[in-house]
Amino acid sequence: MTALLPNVSIPGTTAALLVTTDCPLNLTPAAQAGLGLGHAPLCTLCCCGFLNRTLAVVFMVSLAFAIVVGNVITLTVFVQTRQSRTPQGYLKVSLAIADMMVGVLVVPFSVYTEVSLMVTSAPPTWYQGSSNAPAHSSPLGDPVSPWQPCMLIGPVFAGCTFVSISTIFLMTLERSVAILRPLHKDALVTRRRTLFLILLSWAASFLLALAPLIFSGNFTLEYNECSRMCNYTPLLFGSQLPPDAHILLLFPAFDFTLLGGTLAVNIVSFTSIRRYSRKRKLLSEGSLSDGGGAAGGGGCPHRPSFSDIKAAKTIGILTFAFTASFSPIAVFVLGNVVGYTWCNFSFFAFWILTGNSCCNVIIYSVRDHRFRKGVTLLFQREQSPPNGEKT
Repeated sequence: MTALLPNVSIPGTTAALLVTTDCPLNLTPAAQAGLGLGHAPLCTLCCCGFLNRTLAVVFMVSLAFAIVVGNVITLTVFVQTRQSRTPQGYLKVSLAIADMMVGVLVVPFSVYTEVSLMVTSAPPTWYQGSSNAPAHSSPLGDPVSPWQPCMLIGPVFAGCTFVSISTIFLMTLERSVAILRPLHKDALVTRRRTLFLILLSWAASFLLALAPLIFSGNFTLEYNECSRMCNYTPLLFGSQLPPDAHILLLFPAFDFTLLGGTLAVNIVSFTSIRRYSRKRKLLSEGSLSDGGGAAGGGGCPHRPSFSDIKAAKTIGILTFAFTASFSPIAVFVLGNVVGYTWCNFSFFAFWILTGNSCCNVIIYSVRDHRFRKGVTLLFQREQSPPNGEKT
C-alpha cells in the first residue's frame, strides 16, 4: 500500500477532487519535485495487469468501431434524405459529429497508449512526464519537454461531451415548441436560427473545455492510468492545490445545469402530451364535445401532430440514456468527495459515458421509422439505381 499522497486528476466533466489511492499516482513532474518524489510508479496489478489491459484494449477497439460505423450511417442517412433536412435533423447531425469525434480521436488514442504500454518496456516519452524522455533543448539552450498529446485529446473529449449535452438540450427545446406551440413552430424554429445555435454551442463547449488552460497556468493534461483517458491535473505547489483550482467547478456546473433544464422542459412537454392524450381519449369515447375539449385542453389548445409527439418521446429516451451514462461519473465524484477511492470504478464510469456515443443510432433505429427506411434505402441503393434513388 502506497503512502497517502494528494493527487488530483480531473476529467473533462468533473470537479477538482482530492484523491488518495492505492494505485499509481498521476502526478506531474512539478508535483513530484514538490513532494520530493522521483518518477511516479508505473501501473500496478490493481489497475493495469496484462489481462486487464488486454480486455480493456479489446473493449476499446470494439467500442471505437461501433461508434464510428453507427454515426457514419447516421450522418449518411440524414445527409442523403431530404426529409431529414429540418432543424431537428441538423441537431441530430451535430450530435452525430460530436459522437464520431470521440470514436475517431479519443478512443483510438487510449488504444494506442495501452498497446504501447503492453508491447514496450518503457512508456512513451510524453507519458506522465516520463523521465525516459530524450533531452531536447530550444535554440536558447532551455530544456523543452516532449509534446503532450493529451493537450489535444483531453479538450476534444470534454468539448464533445459538452456539445452532446447542449445539443440534447436544444433538441428538447425544439420538440417542446412543436408540442406546446405547433402553429408557431415554423416561425420560431427556423433553419438559420438552428444553425446559429449549433455553431454557438460548439464554440461555447470547446471554450469551456479549454477554460482551465486559457484562464490559468496551473493545470496540465495527462494520461490517467485508472480511467485510461486524458484528465486535467493541477500543478501542485508543494502539497497544496493551486489557488484557482475552483475553476474546474465550471464543468459539473455546466453539465448539471443543462441536464436539469432538459429534465424540466421534458416534464412540461410530457405533461402537455398526457393532457392531450387524455382529451383525445375522452373525445373518442364521446364523453367530451370537440368544442368543450378545445376550450379545456389545459395547455394544449392546438393539436400537435403524431410525429411531433413520437419525436418528443424519442428525445426523452435520448435524454434518459445520456443521464444514465453520466450518473456513474456523478457517483464517482461523490465518492471521492467523501473520501472513497475507486480506481477501477473510474474506468467504468468514464467508459460508460464514452459508450453513450454509440447509443443514439440504436435509439433512432428502434424509434424512428424514417431513419429505418433511410438505412434500408442506403443499403439497397447499389442494387436499385435510379428508382430506389428517386424513392
